[in-house]
Amino acid sequence: MKYILVTGGVISGIGKGIIASSVGLILKSCGLHVTAIKIDPYINIDAGTFSPYEHVVPHITDAIQEWVVKQAKISVDDDGVEPQVCVIELGGTVGDIESMPFIEAFRQFQFKVKRDNFCNIHVSLVPQPSATGEQKTKPTQNSVRELRGLGLSPDLIMCRCATPLENAVKEKISMFCHVEPTQVICVADVSSIYRVPLLLEEQGVVGYICQRLDLPIEMRARKMLTKWKEMSDRSDRLLEHVSIALVGKYTKFSDSYASVIKALEHSALAINHKLEIKFIDSADLEPNTLQEEPVKYHEAWQKLCSADGVLVPGGFGVRGTEGKIQAISWARKKKKPFLGVCLGMQLAVMELKYVFLFFFITDANSTEFHPESKHPVVIDMPEHNPGQMGGTMRLGKRRTIFKSNTSILRKLYGDAEYVDERHRHRFEVNPELKHHFEERGFHFVGQDVEGERMEVIELDDHAYFVGVQYHPEFTSRPIKPSPPYFGLLLAAAGKLQSYLQKGCRLSPRDTYSDRSDSSSPDSEIAELKF
Repeated sequence: MKYILVTGGVISGIGKGIIASSVGLILKSCGLHVTAIKIDPYINIDAGTFSPYEHVVPHITDAIQEWVVKQAKISVDDDGVEPQVCVIELGGTVGDIESMPFIEAFRQFQFKVKRDNFCNIHVSLVPQPSATGEQKTKPTQNSVRELRGLGLSPDLIMCRCATPLENAVKEKISMFCHVEPTQVICVADVSSIYRVPLLLEEQGVVGYICQRLDLPIEMRARKMLTKWKEMSDRSDRLLEHVSIALVGKYTKFSDSYASVIKALEHSALAINHKLEIKFIDSADLEPNTLQEEPVKYHEAWQKLCSADGVLVPGGFGVRGTEGKIQAISWARKKKKPFLGVCLGMQLAVMELKYVFLFFFITDANSTEFHPESKHPVVIDMPEHNPGQMGGTMRLGKRRTIFKSNTSILRKLYGDAEYVDERHRHRFEVNPELKHHFEERGFHFVGQDVEGERMEVIELDDHAYFVGVQYHPEFTSRPIKPSPPYFGLLLAAAGKLQSYLQKGCRLSPRDTYSDRSDSSSPDSEIAELKF
C-alpha cells in the first residue's frame, strides 16, 4: 500500500481537499486503484452535533495509525479489489494545537510503512499584495519550516496563488524549502476546480509520484483524463441557465451545504446548463418576518418565485421549519420541480398532512418539534434516545427497496430494484399513516428492507415532487451526478420527460462517464446511463 498525505499551511480552506481528490483522479487515470481518507483534527466527543456555523466535522478514532491502515485496505469498488494508493487529507493547518496529535501520528507512521510507501504533499499559500503586486514566499517558507520541525518533510509543495508562479519565485521556494524546482507545483486560480487535475498533470505530478513511490503504471493515452478535459472545457462555455432555490437555515455560509451544492453543479453540468443557486433563509419566508422585516420577506419570496426548481436540504431543529413548509407548499401548488432531502422529505409529508389529514387529525406534527403530539406524522427512530443527542443517528449506507415499477426516481436510477445510499437522521415518517397518504396520490415508492421505514416519496400529477430520507449528495460525482438531484435539474430545465422517453439516456453530445464512483481504471468507461 502506498500512502500520500496532504497537509496544509498558512491558512485553512486553502484547497487541500481539491488537491487530494485531483491527485487521486490523475492516479486513477493511470490505471491504479485509489481510495481516500479525510481526517479533521477537532477535539470533540461528538463533532457531528456542531452547527455548520461552528464547523461540522466527524470524530476520529484514537488508534489512528492502525485505523488508517485498516481503512486504506477496504475496497471501494464493486470488484472488491484492494486499493493500491490511499490519499489522506489532514484537515486544519500545520501548527494548530488540534492537529498536533495527528501530525505526530503520521511522523511515526512514515517510518512504520517505510519511505518508499509514504509521500507528503504540502499545500501552502503564496499571497500577492495589491500594493506591490509581488508574490511573497515567506508564508510558505515558515509553513514548511513548521512542518519539518514536527518531523514531516514535504515531497511536493503545491503553491496556491492568484496568478501563475514566476520562475524566480519558484526557485526561491525551492532554495529555502530544500526541494528541487520540479517539486514546487503552481496551483494558480483557474476558471473552475475541474481544471485542477489537468493543471497538476501538466506539471508532471504523476511522473514524480510514480517515481517517488515506485508505482506500476503504463505510460499510455488515458481516456479517462480525456473525458475529464472534455467536461472541464464544457463547464467554461455553458450558455443556458437553470436556477434552483435552496431553502435552508444555514444559508449565510454556503459551505454548510457544500455537498448539496456540488451535487447540483454536477447535475447542471451533465445537462449543459449553468447553475444559479438562490440561497433563501427559510425564516425569511415566514409571516413573522413580514411583520418585522417586510423588505427581507418580499425579497425571499421573489427569489423563490423566480426559481426554476426548489430544494429543501437536511437539517435539525424547529427554527425555520415553517418557512420550509411554506416553500414546499408553494412548489406543490405551482407544480414547480421539488426535491426534499432528509428533513426536507419529512417536511413535505408534514405539509401534505395539512391538505390530507387536517380534518381528522388536528394535532399531527413531528416529535422533533412537538414531542407531546398524540398523532405524530414524523416519529423518533427506535434507536434514538431523546435524552442524548450524540451518537444516536441512523448513519451510513443503507439499502432502499423500490416498491413501484413506475417510480420516476427508480427510472432515474436505471430501473434498479434497490439502491444503497448514505443516511444521517434521527427521525422518520410514521409508517402507520402510509395508507392515508397513498389514497390521495402521495406514494412511498421506496422503503427499507423490512418495509418499516419510508425512504422515498413521490406525488402524482406533478412535474417532479420527490423526497428522499437518505442523503444522495454524498455519492454524487462530477461525471456521475446523483439521480435525485439530476432529476431535479432535468425537471427544472424542462427536459425530464424527454429524458425518460429516451430510456434515461442523454444525447451523445452530453455524454461523458467513467463510472467515477469506482476507483477502477479507465477500461470501464461507459456511456452515461444510470
